Amino acid sequence: MTEERSAGELLDEARRWWTTSIIDIHPGEIAVRGYPIEQLIGNVTFPQMIWLMLMGELPTEPQATLLEAALVAGVDHGPQAPSIAISRMAATCGPSLNGAMASAINVLDDIHGGPGEQCMEIYYEINALAGAGGDLESATAEVVARRKASGLKYFPGFGHRFHPLDPRAPRLLGMVREAAATGDVSGRFATIGTVLEDTLSKGRVRRIPMNVDGATAVIHCELGLAPELGRGVFILSRSVGILAHAWEQMQQGGRIKGPQAKFLNYTYDGPPRRDLTVTRTNEPTEESP
Repeated sequence: MTEERSAGELLDEARRWWTTSIIDIHPGEIAVRGYPIEQLIGNVTFPQMIWLMLMGELPTEPQATLLEAALVAGVDHGPQAPSIAISRMAATCGPSLNGAMASAINVLDDIHGGPGEQCMEIYYEINALAGAGGDLESATAEVVARRKASGLKYFPGFGHRFHPLDPRAPRLLGMVREAAATGDVSGRFATIGTVLEDTLSKGRVRRIPMNVDGATAVIHCELGLAPELGRGVFILSRSVGILAHAWEQMQQGGRIKGPQAKFLNYTYDGPPRRDLTVTRTNEPTEESP
């Protein structure tokens, strides 16, 4: 027979149903990570607030600056990016603004949206293999060989289908190196990213340069984020572009706009036109031998 519990015990158990160290709310009071919300408003920037929510403490100014740079870099890449294109197409189909945004955000997965997280995993793997003071070049070569042996053809964070050289990457790496020069970050992951670029480009006529995913992965690793958070932060960033494009499309109008202009046709590679009546006439009957 189940032991009966007092009303107080039941209430205490109900309160423990959700447990969080992020926010504490009572009537007339809101505290985020212990800080009263009225003290945060006007004194903490949005990137600093993101850091506080995710990491539990307020960032240093250099940490906040690097996080903000990564957020700014990933905001938009035009309608050729599927997430942006989807936000605009969805906006022409009649949903609310949040519906258009949700449609676009939902495609930010392993292929479109995931390379930053995957690149972070590679950086961390190289770092762990090399160890403190280890040979980064040998560790990088081993990790590259492992990944290729497992079937990886395209290394996330390197190369770009549109840009011969992604203009965002050098600026982001430059900021990391500036922060490393003043001791605000280690600079180790900037070095790992550069060594990986050299390793992937070895023996090739043209280099495989780091792209924005590789550069933001450097920043996120320097800041100590988990790879999964790297993807989450990118989604926060790209959602701004998604919002802007969905809103712009709603102002422009248009109905049911597909992925290409209506005067451009797609490629059909199925059977030629055929007649259903002829097909049925030629079908064997039960009496047919």
